[in-house]
Amino acid sequence: MHALTSPGMQAALDLEERHLFPTYARAPLRVVSGSGCRVFDDTGREYLDMLGGIAVNALGHAHPRILAALRDAAAAPGGVLHCSNLHHHPYQGPLAARLAALFGLPRVFFCNSGSEAVEAALKLARARSRRLKGEAALKVVALEGSFHGRTAFALSATGQPRYREPFGRLVPDVEFVPPDDAQALLQAVDAETAALILEPVLGEGGVRPLSEAFLRTARTACDAAGALLIADEVQCGLGRTGDWSACRQAGVAPDLVALAKPLAAGLPLGALLGRDDQAVDFGPGSHGSTFGGGPLPCRLALAFLDAVETEALLPAVRARGEQLMSGLRAIAARREAIDEVRGRGLMVGVVLRRPASEVGQALLREGIIAGTAGERVLRLLPPYVISAGEIDRFLAAFEASLGAGLGAAPGAPGPKPAPDAGSPP
Repeated sequence: MHALTSPGMQAALDLEERHLFPTYARAPLRVVSGSGCRVFDDTGREYLDMLGGIAVNALGHAHPRILAALRDAAAAPGGVLHCSNLHHHPYQGPLAARLAALFGLPRVFFCNSGSEAVEAALKLARARSRRLKGEAALKVVALEGSFHGRTAFALSATGQPRYREPFGRLVPDVEFVPPDDAQALLQAVDAETAALILEPVLGEGGVRPLSEAFLRTARTACDAAGALLIADEVQCGLGRTGDWSACRQAGVAPDLVALAKPLAAGLPLGALLGRDDQAVDFGPGSHGSTFGGGPLPCRLALAFLDAVETEALLPAVRARGEQLMSGLRAIAARREAIDEVRGRGLMVGVVLRRPASEVGQALLREGIIAGTAGERVLRLLPPYVISAGEIDRFLAAFEASLGAGLGAAPGAPGPKPAPDAGSPP
């Protein structure tokens, strides 16, 4: 049975309104429990979760392996919830070894979040470049439209001015180039460049996969300049695109990889992966994290990796992702409300001709949770365990949400006519 009622929910909301900084534009959904790809609100209504906690709940909700790991940790006599990184515990080393094998990068630094993993990557890259190339070689190249986090350096490398401008001058010497513009990239990455940072699939920037040719150019440019190629795979890594690494999936090996979101199945855990030769720039005292890599998050991360491997979830992501994008493209062929469907695996963006928030609200009324990425992109990040039937349920609800006044903006054309027999779709 699910805990479907919460008598204190309204009181909790009143306290939120009174005491929390208003940093989030929350939807009117009160989540109290979940199972698989479904969550339940405090009235008992069921919702299909197509957002997955913004790519965190890759195993859905209440996955048996995660619950078992939590029960084992709780039942252990004298269980240790926290262990300082000045000492050792049984789970950090095995988790680092698993990640090193999966990503081909033998060194790992654990932290709490994707922002912290990116922050660590940029700091390491500058320390390395300063040591090898001097004080002038501290430039970071990033992409327009990117999002790398909200800490100072990660925000400085975020290519969306609306996130940076409220905070005034941030970390200097960051240059932005357009995504998939190889010529601009080659001009920007020079001898003074410490690192190029990119998301193989831009997330907050509208779910935009970078082309394989552009990623290869990025690798070539960094090699020529003696700069590090940083892959921010916080959202697109760890299986989201149907492979452990979205960058390596495209045939390009980065020097540093930032991970987080699904890693500890809902508990805070981020990781920076790098090469052996970079360890000299991250020696004792150079960087740290009080809570990063604690016993319980590392234990859950090992359970997450076990689940993805033993339950064959990478091929499942590829299959369900193809089903989802094929279904959306079929709807796009019928509806003028859609400009484009793009993504990779179970990281999908639907570019609409009206505000995506309107369609998201209509979906919520239909019992579907979705997200947005910019004004006109509906963002879908469902759990890896989603079924074919659940994909079909979403597709039906999505097409219904495009009707009832939502199918086209005022003055826009209506549904596309069906093609004549024999004509291409």
